[in-house]
Amino acid sequence: MSTKEDKTKDAPSYSVMVVDDSFLMRNVIKNIIEKDAAFTIVDEAANGQEAIDKLSSAKPDVILLDIEMPVMDGLEFLQVSRLKTDAKIIVISSVVNIDSPIARKLTSLGAVDMICKPSGVLSVDLEDKKSTEILDAIHRCIEMYA
Repeated sequence: MSTKEDKTKDAPSYSVMVVDDSFLMRNVIKNIIEKDAAFTIVDEAANGQEAIDKLSSAKPDVILLDIEMPVMDGLEFLQVSRLKTDAKIIVISSVVNIDSPIARKLTSLGAVDMICKPSGVLSVDLEDKKSTEILDAIHRCIEMYA
């Protein structure tokens, strides 16, 4: 008889990179991802340039990307990343509204989904309010683009 633990061991694991300039937000997002045995955090970055530099070694399946960051923001990252990775990119940002011009721009640059941080840049309530939405978005993008 197989146990729940046996099933999780055999389940495929997908690698996730978290890109956000806030250490606090990276940790909140990592806590959400670590709740799902199907996902493993392979790396994190504080800006788009740092993420670009880490792509070849991290090789993520999914990238969770903030937009407003120093050095290289999320829009610039999206423009450059397509040359470096085929990872699916989900934007988690306080500046996204699904009907906004920035959302259309993000989609045109390759973002597969967008989730709005509920309380602005430092949404410490992200885990309480959006964890199911974030995990569902990752599962959807893995299933759709696998």
